[in-house]
Amino acid sequence: MTTDRHTPLRRVSLAFALATSASALAHGQASPPNTPPSVQQPIAPPARPTAVRFTLENGLEVILNEDHRAPTVTVNLWYHVGGKDERLGRNGFAHLFEHLMFQGSRHVAEDTYFLELERIGATGINGTTGDDRTNYFQTVPSARLATALWLESDRMGFLLDHVDQRTLDSQRDVVLNEYRQNYENAPNGAVWQFLHRTVFPQTHPYHRIPIGTPEDLANATLEDVRRFFRLFYVPNNATLVLSGDITPRDARRLVQQYFGPIPRGGDVPRRPLPAPVTLSSDVRVEVEAGVQAPHVYLAWPTPKYFAPGDAELDLVGNILAHGASSRLYRRLVREQQVASNVSAFQGSMELASMFVVVVTGRPGQAPEALLRATDAELDALRTAAPSAEEFERARIDLTTSLLFSMESTGARADRLNLYRQYVDDPNYLSNDIARYNNATPAMIPTTMQTHLPRDRRVSLFVFPTPGAPVSGRLRRAPNARSTRVVHFDDDVIQGQTPRPGAVAGHPQAGGAR
Repeated sequence: MTTDRHTPLRRVSLAFALATSASALAHGQASPPNTPPSVQQPIAPPARPTAVRFTLENGLEVILNEDHRAPTVTVNLWYHVGGKDERLGRNGFAHLFEHLMFQGSRHVAEDTYFLELERIGATGINGTTGDDRTNYFQTVPSARLATALWLESDRMGFLLDHVDQRTLDSQRDVVLNEYRQNYENAPNGAVWQFLHRTVFPQTHPYHRIPIGTPEDLANATLEDVRRFFRLFYVPNNATLVLSGDITPRDARRLVQQYFGPIPRGGDVPRRPLPAPVTLSSDVRVEVEAGVQAPHVYLAWPTPKYFAPGDAELDLVGNILAHGASSRLYRRLVREQQVASNVSAFQGSMELASMFVVVVTGRPGQAPEALLRATDAELDALRTAAPSAEEFERARIDLTTSLLFSMESTGARADRLNLYRQYVDDPNYLSNDIARYNNATPAMIPTTMQTHLPRDRRVSLFVFPTPGAPVSGRLRRAPNARSTRVVHFDDDVIQGQTPRPGAVAGHPQAGGAR
């Protein structure tokens, strides 16, 4: 991340103001969204930015964030369904729907959704799927907000009137092609799947990645798809954020007009919460891939999003591998020159998280040597606190990056939805910043010892191997210290079995276009 630290302080004040006021209101219903709207009149600016939260009678949550500095509005809709909510044998359905939602609905012709939005000057039109949610977003001229709401509500209320076997088959092919491109044919593309399947047991919601498996996608029937939509794509499982050039009164009227008539769905099914995530030993996984450079991946199950320890692990990742002066980059890339790149991050999720360190070695380097050099830096941070200057650099980098990202209505709308999902408070920004401001250098060694122990982690090595798939394949006999079985679904190798765990940071499924 790069941060413009010369930006005037008024921008920081604005970002804080955007997360300081909210109210809970309810609203009624109006006419169904069955015809395109006319152009709306420009909306007069309010006295100050606001953030208003209310719920329609059908259960749709709405968050309105007012900002009149530009005549645009971001429409950001989160459905609270992701890879973790899928049934066994139906992996990838949330991602499949990300694509189906752009193909048309009762009043929107096949493959014209993007065209309708581009015609009114919309930008940033897309959707993504993660482990915990699926989102859809676009930024439109404020005078054309009604058009965006009409389109979004029509696919919420009337998508199944359009989806048939031909649409399902065509979008299944698109998803399978995306799988081949990003996983089967990408360098080390299988690694994130191996990490998920090693850290998480088969019964854990994060065992598989959101892209889905070719087998489950191939077996999906039209009735499976319809059932999934009826369960999860309902108003009472969604949160709509409007951020930008709006007034609460007019925006509420439009939301009620287009979303109010959509019937509430049934109770949304949720899987039982998994057991706490722990590892009892160092789990070694070896992968051979048709790549030039060796890689080392280290992964630990860590606290969930916004839980104690989550922010401290963000700071650890920044200290270890963000920027040329970070510890791993300075030691492995600049001084020893055994690696060409390093990264470290806390991949935060709803049920559990995973901290990941990735070291890309230079060709010819032995993965074991890369691990020793990496462990030397990790051990040093477990033993002694970072300097005040080093810690402050990480803290300022994280907080200013977050604050300045709120200047974009697109990023701000997504952040408000994120806060709603993970802490049920869209006005959580000040609390979020406080997590970093309340941390101290002395917390870092304790965090490392508690959450990133050397003897309880997954260590995955990628060995360059001519003739192996570029995405990577498991070695059948890794150097394990026990003979307990690790299950990789259809692949079973000898190794050490972790207890339930979590992993994040893989390329999220997404980009419907």
